[in-house]
Amino acid sequence: MPVYKDDSSGSWYAQFYFTDWTGERKKKLKRGFATKKEAQTYESEYKRKACADMSMQLGSFVDVYFKDKVGELKERTIRNKKYMIDTHVIPYLGTRNMNEIKPSDIIDWQNTIRNNNDFSNAYLRMLQNQMTAIFSHAQKIYGLENNPCKRVKKMGNFNERSLNFWTEDEYRKFIATYEVGSMHYVMFEILFWTGCRIGELLALTADDFNIASLQMSITKTYFRHNGQDIITTPKTDSSIRTIDLPDFLVKEVSDYINRRYKCLGNERLFPIGAEAVQHTMKHHIAKAGVKKIRVHDLRHSHAAYLIHLGVQPLIIKERLGHKDIKITLNTYGHLYPSEQKKVAGLLDKTRREFEDKISEVTGNG
Repeated sequence: MPVYKDDSSGSWYAQFYFTDWTGERKKKLKRGFATKKEAQTYESEYKRKACADMSMQLGSFVDVYFKDKVGELKERTIRNKKYMIDTHVIPYLGTRNMNEIKPSDIIDWQNTIRNNNDFSNAYLRMLQNQMTAIFSHAQKIYGLENNPCKRVKKMGNFNERSLNFWTEDEYRKFIATYEVGSMHYVMFEILFWTGCRIGELLALTADDFNIASLQMSITKTYFRHNGQDIITTPKTDSSIRTIDLPDFLVKEVSDYINRRYKCLGNERLFPIGAEAVQHTMKHHIAKAGVKKIRVHDLRHSHAAYLIHLGVQPLIIKERLGHKDIKITLNTYGHLYPSEQKKVAGLLDKTRREFEDKISEVTGNG
């Protein structure tokens, strides 16, 4: 493959034609290589990437993967996935050709990740899912013949994820450290009593509350990226939901909105970022003397409180906006240990009632 030397600068450049995966013929020019070999390697790898040749390196295919996912995944999700892949996948297998990576290589990667890091089982499973997603996409869309992840046991386990949450008593000690009716007071009241996500909370406007029907609509989420405030649709389609609110919370929100008389219906009610919320929470946890949890754990606290009240998983799924009931059961199912005893008690009660009726009929009572 011909590459050329730039006599004026002493560097090398690659100039070539290639055919992309749609069959269109194109021209590419890239300058600034220190050696001839670097320019040649760039040309060969670029051609493989352009036509999605599975002899391309994993690092190159990751670029193809994310290009394909732009219209499917949200920007924040792509950013999080890129971080995990760039940090924990590319350094180990990034220069290996996709069609040469074997199941044994995946096992070696798993062992390296487990031995060199103190990650939770939940995070290990997240990393495994990123690796699996790459090869599944290559197999499904670009005809990779063998998917090495399919023949390897997944590392980690989401079901072993431990939940950290507050009881109602712990929450009341915490919220008592805030001035009633203040912005932070209302924010934490909404988080605890609705179970919404922090991004969903920070995207709320006055228009999202129907005071008459005692409801709150979740239709968007907020996050900050590169110094910019970004409002987008929620995590999943299931996250778009309407949450029924208790009377006391409606009154607190209504009073807060009325005090902010300059607030238009489409402006954010809580114009701060997630880090600021976490910071004030940490400070007031120390004041209240309760155990440390994250802002997201208030969502778990809401679910645990509903379970304590006897609310069934399907209702909790709808309230939290989970995509699938399996997510709800896998996350909170272990908080239902008393249900088995209740079932046994009901069976005992039914049996006794049946035997009493038989005794009445036979006169043996």
